Amino acid sequence: MAHTNGRVVAVNGNMVAVAFDDAISMNEVGYIHSGDTRLKGEVIRINGKTASMQVFESTNGVAVGDAVEFTGEMLSVELGPGLLTQIYDGLQNPLPEMAQQCGFFLQRGVYLNPIPDKDWEFTPLAKVGDKLHPADSIGWVPEGIFQHQIMVPFSFPEGEYTVKSIKAKGTYNVRDVVAVVTDAKGEEHELSMVFSWPVKRAITNYEERLRPDEPMVMKIRPIDTFLPVAKGGTFCVPGPFGAGKTVLQHMESRNADADIVIIAACGERAGEVVEILKEFPELNDPKTGRSLMERTIIICNTSSMPVAAREASVYTAVTMAEYYREMGLNVLMLADSTSRWAQAMREMSGRLEEIPGEEAFPAYLESRISSFYERAGKVKLRNGKIGSVTIGGTVSPAGGNFEEPVTQATLKVVGAFHGLSRERSDARKYPAIDPLTSWSKYVGIIPAPKVEYARSILFKGNEVNQMMKVVGEEGTSVDDYVTYQKEEFLDAVYLQQNSFDPVDSSVEVDRQRYTFDLLFHILAANFHFEDKSEVRSFFNQLRQMFLDWNGMAWQSGDFKSQEEKMRKLVETKFASYDKEAEKLF
Repeated sequence: MAHTNGRVVAVNGNMVAVAFDDAISMNEVGYIHSGDTRLKGEVIRINGKTASMQVFESTNGVAVGDAVEFTGEMLSVELGPGLLTQIYDGLQNPLPEMAQQCGFFLQRGVYLNPIPDKDWEFTPLAKVGDKLHPADSIGWVPEGIFQHQIMVPFSFPEGEYTVKSIKAKGTYNVRDVVAVVTDAKGEEHELSMVFSWPVKRAITNYEERLRPDEPMVMKIRPIDTFLPVAKGGTFCVPGPFGAGKTVLQHMESRNADADIVIIAACGERAGEVVEILKEFPELNDPKTGRSLMERTIIICNTSSMPVAAREASVYTAVTMAEYYREMGLNVLMLADSTSRWAQAMREMSGRLEEIPGEEAFPAYLESRISSFYERAGKVKLRNGKIGSVTIGGTVSPAGGNFEEPVTQATLKVVGAFHGLSRERSDARKYPAIDPLTSWSKYVGIIPAPKVEYARSILFKGNEVNQMMKVVGEEGTSVDDYVTYQKEEFLDAVYLQQNSFDPVDSSVEVDRQRYTFDLLFHILAANFHFEDKSEVRSFFNQLRQMFLDWNGMAWQSGDFKSQEEKMRKLVETKFASYDKEAEKLF
């Protein structure tokens, strides 16, 4: 393909205006030649014969008149075996290799092969004469615990391709030709184990898009029971600084019922990203007992890196997630934080001199955020397998204000809202998800009527708590005080979870159901108490016993003994069951 050339006519931070002569297209990649350095950029606006490029590197030293070479290709990622365990920047450069080559400080204009140049044990699945379509498998290689499918590239036009030749089982380099196919015109196409795909185009090589109706178990009680997430669904975790967003993402990535976890650190502080890079290789995967990194990809783009690369990092991560979904795997993609991505959009929009929207964010903020989350989904592939991409994004609103544009735009498109509360985090209630303001549209592991009854206790208890702040404890009736104590009890023993306790840090579905059943009987019970001091003493004792029970091994002797003690304590004050709750037993 003939490349189009241009020249720099203006520089405004990471925005460079380029004059060109021949045809170029939106989102095309171009390289600015500044001295001996090639700086990568992307066309984001075309006005006549002038293109505006966002440059993914620092533009220091770029001058008017510098040559620009357009590649004719979109901003793309390389897909193939070897992606797992990798740590990339937003442009899919492997950071460990970059560090070896550049030292402590990354150099501009250095771009490395994303896929490691290594040999793989290839096992063919197709044979000569087979008719294939894009995304159909021609063979597989072992990548960790997975059979990594080698597929007909998604970029091929839709239609049938006939296998002309395919390599026998053996060891081949990742870039060797392993098969040759012919299209309907008889033209031959050589296939290797890797191919490219533009990051801003969703991968749609599937038969049917399904409703996300199967819970993605996180082994986190407040999420699985009260605020469930579905495989192929979307959720957001907004919260103020220090409320526990990153720790919650660690718990989700480790415990979630997902085959592969992809983390996009888009614009987070370098300290938090370093913490992720240090901790993840040391975390054990509960599924396999091996390192969690073996089924993880990290896209690392800190706040100290150029802002334009934040957008690229988000799309790079979701494209990789869709790639593994095409193999019939369940992928969890976590973006931290989408606020920094939106801030980068605001900065680039300002340099384009576009008409600003609310709080100076671009007017197209909502459509950009919705188009990103819409790439989540549960799909049925042509071979009958089911794959999914579940997207969870954190939002960092200034001052914890959920009314700001990024949070509101996100809430319009996600299926679950896990809002973190400053009040709860200050009270050391973790995870600090506010059960009163958070919500979910998905089906969880506990029947919805029981969950709603328990949620009603939370709201009633909160009303009593607010009243007590005005009139004091002595101004409330015994019945109201019991409701308040039930709400506090539910919060303490079920909505809070100790991520440092080896037992309580991840709770299996069977245990959650069993625990909630006992909890529900306590919430639904009418008790006989003489006064409020007796109420307080009873619930304090029961709360401590329940918390100790949460830390005991499932169905162990201590577990059963502690349960028996709690049931006997409840019986000493039990009077009857609430009629509304009796219908739910």
